[in-house]
Amino acid sequence: MQGSLPPEAQEKIEELQDLQETTEQLAAQKTQAETSLNEAQTALEALDDIDEDTTMYREIGELLVHTDYESAKDDLEEKVDSLEVRVDQLEKREQKTQEQFEELQEELQQMLQGGEGGGPMGPGGPGAGA
Repeated sequence: MQGSLPPEAQEKIEELQDLQETTEQLAAQKTQAETSLNEAQTALEALDDIDEDTTMYREIGELLVHTDYESAKDDLEEKVDSLEVRVDQLEKREQKTQEQFEELQEELQQMLQGGEGGGPMGPGGPGAGA
């Protein structure tokens, strides 16, 4: 079917496929960032129930390293802040990409509808209504 489409329509279809793939990638990245954000927020909330003198450890790769309450809290707050920014940026990029997808889809539909039967022998061509 695509072989019979005009080159401009084929290009728009390829662009649509690229935008759809980009949107899916952004959605996956956003989901991952939201999961990390929820985990960091949960950990930060859990700190409220912990005595500041409690011995604490921080996971760094395969190691657990001793840390103090304030450092742990500061690190988690910083992580939450940066993840909130990341999720917000991904939402905006996802929305913009979706808008581009919808605009391109509309252009393609207009192109194809405008091209349907638009040849000299199609509707409105010579002999129409005779």
